[in-house]
Amino acid sequence: MMLPIIFIVPFVQLVILVYAATFEMKSIKTCIVDQDNSVTSRQLISKIRGTPFYNIKDFAESHKIAEELLQKGKADLVIEFPHNFEKDLVNYQSAGIQLLVNAINGTAAGLSQAYTTRIISDFNVNYLAAKQGILGPMPFKSINITYSYWYNPRLDFKTFMVPGILVLLVTIISLLLSGMNIVREKEIGTIEQINVTPIKKYQFIAGKLIPFWIIALFELALGLTIGKILFNIPIIGSLWLIFGIVSIYLIGILSLGLFVSTVTNTQQQAMFISFFFMMIFILMSGLFTSVDNMPEWARMINTLNPVAYLIKMMRMIMLKGSGFADVQRDLGYLSVLVLSFLTLAIRRYRKVA
Repeated sequence: MMLPIIFIVPFVQLVILVYAATFEMKSIKTCIVDQDNSVTSRQLISKIRGTPFYNIKDFAESHKIAEELLQKGKADLVIEFPHNFEKDLVNYQSAGIQLLVNAINGTAAGLSQAYTTRIISDFNVNYLAAKQGILGPMPFKSINITYSYWYNPRLDFKTFMVPGILVLLVTIISLLLSGMNIVREKEIGTIEQINVTPIKKYQFIAGKLIPFWIIALFELALGLTIGKILFNIPIIGSLWLIFGIVSIYLIGILSLGLFVSTVTNTQQQAMFISFFFMMIFILMSGLFTSVDNMPEWARMINTLNPVAYLIKMMRMIMLKGSGFADVQRDLGYLSVLVLSFLTLAIRRYRKVA
């Protein structure tokens, strides 16, 4: 089972996770309650329908029916136009539109609300411009805003995710394989034979770490190749710097896996403890959510998270073209963690005859 884990699992995970792990909203289940049935309300509905973010499921006749659809999970968003919507807009210069958003998933709800508000705001600007054109020239020139998205011009979520997923892959492979290494020797009884040999302690540890260090670097090269070919991920920075930083990082992760292997007696125990560390590292790494949004106490704990440092540096190098001077501070913190994990693993392993 070792070969499929090394060669097949990373490829499948990279391809699946890049498409599945996304916060983009492309099919918001929407219900429309148009109690006005005016030209203006239909124009705004057409504008909403024309965007790829919405999937209009129902046109409800009343607020109560729409609310029931929201409660049953058949709609994520309800847009309600009240009676006299167009009349109020023409006569009183203002009219209200009600949005009901399913907020069980706070992130999805925030994005749905932001998308819809932006569309309504654009419609409102165009409506006012058209009205000014009818009533007379506008007393001031409009402001034109030109957007320039640096480092990810197309706002492609895959560009943001692939560097982080590459870190995730090399972490899982190296931590799991090294974590089950020595404990396997314990299970089959060969650890006692190794302990009575004249091999030095550092030689034994090096022999256990170096093969998986090489395998993990190979996995990184494979992942970068797949990311470039399948997803056209930019690699603006130096490949030598990427591999150099990952090489240092892997020493720490492999040392942590070696430590787990020395404190457990079965491969099941080693796997459970490894997953315990991985879940904390991954969820707090900034892969899916920004580290800056975490509370202060969580950011302090995250200073002990090597995955967070590597994901940040990988994105900086691959997407921004950052050099050594830009990442040396994070690399310094990461090196301290690596030395700590290595020292812990060496001290914990005792070669006893």
